[in-house]
Amino acid sequence: MIKKINHIGIAVNSLGLSSEIFSKLFEQSNPHTETVAEQKATISFYPVGDSSLELIESTASDSSISKFIEKRGEGIHHICLEVDDIKSEIVRLKNHQFQFVNDVPTAGGDGYWVVFLHPKSTNGVLIELCEKIK
Repeated sequence: MIKKINHIGIAVNSLGLSSEIFSKLFEQSNPHTETVAEQKATISFYPVGDSSLELIESTASDSSISKFIEKRGEGIHHICLEVDDIKSEIVRLKNHQFQFVNDVPTAGGDGYWVVFLHPKSTNGVLIELCEKIK
């Protein structure tokens, strides 16, 4: 079951420059920041109510974020939906013919399992599903 919008991911060239902007916008000077090796990215979270904005900076030229920025420029990269049970959601969505970029959960940022639905099956929007690692 989908519980809520967990975060909106924003691809950025530089966390340093972008953090300066978003820290002023949200009056938050110390966002939670971590490197996610599997995704070849460093991320910073800015809580906004029950959700967050996630700034994503690539750590490798061959990462999906680097490719995204090269093709489209900085901006909204994905919407993340938090779920109760990620494995059952994968099965449910596959039964509805949704395609996945990856359908095996991997460790994402902030202590969550994550998978991504392919934008071809979601009207061009990259959707991430996440479940808190227990």
